[in-house]
Amino acid sequence: MNVAEAVGAILASLGVRMAFGVAGSGNFHVTNALIRHGVRYVAARNEGGAATMADAYARMSGTVAVLSVHQGPGFTNALTGITEAAKSRTPLLVLAPEPVSPHSNFRIDQPAIATAVGAHVARVGSAATVVDDTVMAFLAALLGRRTVVLALPLDVQEEVLPEEARDGVAELLARRGDVRAAARLSAGWGITFPAEEDAFADPEPAARTTSRTGAASAARPGLVAEPAEAIDRLAGLLVSAERPVFVAGRGARGTHAELEALAEQVGALLATTAVAKGEFQGSPWNLDVMGHFSSPAAAELIRGADLIVGWGCSFTAGTTRNGTLIGERASVIQVDLDRDAIGVRYPVDLGVIGDVRETARAVLAALTGRAWPCAPDERRRTGYRTPEVGKRIATEVRWRDIPYADTSGNGRIDPRTLTIELDDLLPPERIVAVDSGNFMGYPVMLLSVPDGDGFCYTQAYQSVGLGLATAIGAALARPDRLPVAALGDGGALMGISELETVVRLGLPMVIVVYDDEAYGAEVHHFGPQGEPLDTVTFPPTDFARIARGFGCDAVTVRSRADLVGVAKWLHGPRDRPLLVHAKITKDVAAWWLPDVFRVR
Repeated sequence: MNVAEAVGAILASLGVRMAFGVAGSGNFHVTNALIRHGVRYVAARNEGGAATMADAYARMSGTVAVLSVHQGPGFTNALTGITEAAKSRTPLLVLAPEPVSPHSNFRIDQPAIATAVGAHVARVGSAATVVDDTVMAFLAALLGRRTVVLALPLDVQEEVLPEEARDGVAELLARRGDVRAAARLSAGWGITFPAEEDAFADPEPAARTTSRTGAASAARPGLVAEPAEAIDRLAGLLVSAERPVFVAGRGARGTHAELEALAEQVGALLATTAVAKGEFQGSPWNLDVMGHFSSPAAAELIRGADLIVGWGCSFTAGTTRNGTLIGERASVIQVDLDRDAIGVRYPVDLGVIGDVRETARAVLAALTGRAWPCAPDERRRTGYRTPEVGKRIATEVRWRDIPYADTSGNGRIDPRTLTIELDDLLPPERIVAVDSGNFMGYPVMLLSVPDGDGFCYTQAYQSVGLGLATAIGAALARPDRLPVAALGDGGALMGISELETVVRLGLPMVIVVYDDEAYGAEVHHFGPQGEPLDTVTFPPTDFARIARGFGCDAVTVRSRADLVGVAKWLHGPRDRPLLVHAKITKDVAAWWLPDVFRVR
């Protein structure tokens, strides 16, 4: 057994179920080793697509995904997807071969590039250390919730394992899926595990606090308090707040039960960042997404809060709408695993370092023994949950309940009308992926999802062109749901090669192309300034014809009546993916666009 074979065997033994990539000479043997040991491998048409598929799969499956790329150009082709994953703290392991000859055309400083985009770098140093090196890279991704680039030097890949290392691989394979056994095998690294079986739980989930001083001072030892004090202070602020709002971010996905239980006790309204959309679906106190996509009523209620708690949420400019959604007198609390994330994007009054689920449970337990500012027989506070607020949420928060002037006509359909009609047509059990562009607010806010597992949003880096690959990764993670990809015409053409991957994999996907024949964001931003738009407008593209060439079913939509083709596909065998080429009106500017351009 050589190192390349060992890496594949070790990762399979650790429970890796899915790998994505484009095979080349440098990663050929390690990729085949993964397959031989039971890992499913999805061959993409471009490394960039493979990276985003792996990112989306890891997010929606709750497991570590593997990306396998060729050295040099394979790695750089994947770089945008790796950057998105790193920014999103996706547990992703990138297998990155390294050329060793200084004369190789493929030679670049891959570790420096990986570090520059926020990924963690590890390396297999030798055949003698391959077990430790691979296990620790995997654990760094799993427990650290981070993207890890594992360098595999080409000469090291060929080294034959000594007997002790072979025994270590054999032991891992015998205990397949036992991550704790793997950590014990690498006991010298001092890995500790959380008490729960949650794979993504913090290895040190106890809460600590920092003051409202920003990121630089947040790391100073003098600002760290005892865990009990953090929980007590957070409980006290919740009890005294009159209009609390909880905001769940990517770090809170899957914790709706704990957060809703705590919110019910303190009378908090519920919101999410865009990436966690759907987490509180079904709650009568759900404000949906906080940020650029918020409806006017949701924005007003959030601005009226006197306490905002961000659970696994970093309060980006997009979430706070450049700070305008947080009232001047509102106290802000941030709960996050990463001490260095506290107060970086927005100043906070209290930083609580800990796992979201465990922190919420601890605060709820602390509240049972606290004196409440209400009658002794009351167990819950009304807080922000008044009948008037409940009525507003029921009738004004959803964008589809807000009247608008339909601009459909002259062979084009209003994107709002299109999306509302699709929302009514598509089955509720869906998983929606959205690309970037002027159009993106419509599918984000007008396509409903059943829960927090129904939305996959790879837009931390806000790159155009990731939407289709995102939908592929999400679809593979959740085969029980209808995958829906919402793309602009620009992003669709950037990722068009992966249409072949959708067809080859037999995914029953609905791909909606919002086609305004332009990079609409730039058109609506620079057009009113009198700038020439020749660089961002294009002649018509027949997406339906292109899709049929790849093997998809396709329908062109210019009006409501054309959506009958979507209904027919939904009632049919769904044995081929469907591309909906929507010729949308060009004069509808995104409501959120001005705020986005202000923070460029």
